[in-house]
Amino acid sequence: MKIPEDKAVIFFDGVCNLCNDAVLFIIKRDKKNKFLFAPLQGIAGEEFIKSRNIDLTKIDSIILYEPNLAYYSKSTAALKIGKSFGGFYQILAIFEWLPASLRDAIYDIIARNRYQWFGKKEACMIPTPELQSKFMD
Repeated sequence: MKIPEDKAVIFFDGVCNLCNDAVLFIIKRDKKNKFLFAPLQGIAGEEFIKSRNIDLTKIDSIILYEPNLAYYSKSTAALKIGKSFGGFYQILAIFEWLPASLRDAIYDIIARNRYQWFGKKEACMIPTPELQSKFMD
């Protein structure tokens, strides 16, 4: 899996309505064109998970991978993504002062109930031709 040095990849649950809406939200605010996207259920997602020995029973909805740096999951990934938008979204930095265990506990409640609350698709989202360049699979 070749990722350009100037990009970060957001691996997401491709069948989750909340996750798909979040991807569209991020795309609209990604003015610096920093992010690429890949569903966890796709080829790039499966390759990434396998190469890092990630347990999807513990992280199953979002992973932010910054090449040559690290990968982040759950609330830390969400905060880093949000802060990258700049402007008003910089206020999200205040939540980094909360212990990750507390942030992730709240995140896990939402993640555990996301299909019940927001629904689930039968298959991963197929990006429009305009958005195709933003997706790895």
